[in-house]
Order: sequence, then structure tokens, then C-alpha cells
Amino acid sequence: MPLLRLTAIAVLAAGLAGCVERRLEITSEPPGALVYVNDQEVGRTPTEASFLFHGVYDVRVELEGYEPLRTTAEAEAPFYEYAPLDLAAEALPTRIHNVQHWHFVLEPALELAQTKEELEAGLLGRAATMRDELAAIPRPEGAKPAGPEPQDAEAPPADAAAPAGDAEPARTDDPG
Repeated sequence: MPLLRLTAIAVLAAGLAGCVERRLEITSEPPGALVYVNDQEVGRTPTEASFLFHGVYDVRVELEGYEPLRTTAEAEAPFYEYAPLDLAAEALPTRIHNVQHWHFVLEPALELAQTKEELEAGLLGRAATMRDELAAIPRPEGAKPAGPEPQDAEAPPADAAAPAGDAEPARTDDPG
């Protein structure tokens, strides 16, 4: 009889034992963005997802008309998730809720936020910066730069042809 009583107590204790519920609450500005956590789609914001392990996750947030966001987010472990408290937290006859809140702010797509002129000016500015950075790299003696020499933005290229209609194109099939 004592064995039956011990078994009943063990089953009752196991049934009363709680657990730790781990959940992510993910929001974005603007809402409605599609969220991927470690390349697994979890839904559109605002959304919730459960997780098993604390740590750093790869997150991708996408919404039409906005720049896609690729970043990392951390699910931080609360104090009761460290040993030996984690064993006690799992054994308590209650459910513990561990909720992590992640919020992401999306930037409007450049194509929608800037005019054509602003996009072109930004592109030319980045190109000039890169050209200057490359020019500052020391070259071995006698080495020529790869590609054509940079030209002054004000001067027309040396091989620029006359405007169309003013002259006939040169013929290349003449032998002499």
C-alpha cells in the first residue's frame, strides 16, 4: 500500500508541476511587416511566437515600400532561468511567463522617399568618395591603375563625339 500511495503522490506532483512559457512579442513601425526569425517566417507584426532557447537570433523584417531590415535581436534570460533556479522554476506548481518584446522601425524605401535627382546626386557622391578612397591606397612602384584614368567632371571625355547630325560618323572599313 505505501508503494501505491507514493506512486499517486508522484503522479499528482508531476501533474501540478508548472513550466516556463517563453514567448516573443514582435512589433514594428509601421505595423504589418513580415517577420522572419532565423529564416523561419513567424507572421506579420504585431505577432507572437514561442521560443525554446535564450540567445541571439537573426531577424529579417520586410514590408512593401520600406527598406528590408536585417538585424539581430537577443532573447535575454531572466534570473530564474540560470542554474540552479531554473530547476526550481520548472518544478513550481505554477506557470511562469517569460515574454520578450522586440520592436523594429522600418525606413521608407529610397525610391519612394527621394526624387530622381536626389538619388542620382547620392549615387555620384558615393562614387566620388569611393574613387578618392581608392586613389589614397598606395600602389607598388611602376603599377598602373586598373581601368581608365578618372576624368574631371567639368570636362567632356576625350573621345566625346560631336552632337548627332553635325558630322558623319568615321568609317572604319577603309583600308587606307
